[in-house]
Amino acid sequence: MNMQLPKLNYPEDALEPHISKRTVQLHYHKHHAGYLEKLKRSLGESKLSELPLEQIIRSSSGNTFNSAAQVWNHNFYWESLTPEKRPLRDERLSRLVEASFGSLDNLQKTFADTAASEFGSGWTWLAYHPQEDRLSIFSTTDAVTPVMMSVTPLLTLDVWEHAYYLDYQNDRAAYIDSFLEQLVNWEFASRQLAESTAA
Repeated sequence: MNMQLPKLNYPEDALEPHISKRTVQLHYHKHHAGYLEKLKRSLGESKLSELPLEQIIRSSSGNTFNSAAQVWNHNFYWESLTPEKRPLRDERLSRLVEASFGSLDNLQKTFADTAASEFGSGWTWLAYHPQEDRLSIFSTTDAVTPVMMSVTPLLTLDVWEHAYYLDYQNDRAAYIDSFLEQLVNWEFASRQLAESTAA
């Protein structure tokens, strides 16, 4: 795998005022980078280190799995955010939203409720189920990742406290609302859907 921290697609202050530059710096350079360093140490010179990140996740357990999954989840999280608020325009994804949730408002409410009710540390995901041609929203705990599931993740929100505590303290709901109303990257979700169905 490429043992480099992926470059952010936007400046570290671009998500302000919803996520501060200080939070991005700590989250990206300390937490995300820290998981990558732990993964490097865990892999050492093993043959696993030559595999793509997804294969490392599927082929490992314990500390190696936790570090690899957290690297992957964080990579996906930064892509799920955008400083440029844009509406959902993709026709296919819009149809799936309507069929699966009734409306975008209902999707956002379901996402917010799911993220707010995740006990402790974890992630909330919007995912596509290719066999059923539908969307779902679910949370995973700690380092659990949809890489291990038969779904295509489209978006994620990190609900570990380090993702929001400097900006929102214990008000996770306000952080979730900021994501859904200001930061959600629907273009990334549309690309994930298109790539999964083109494969």
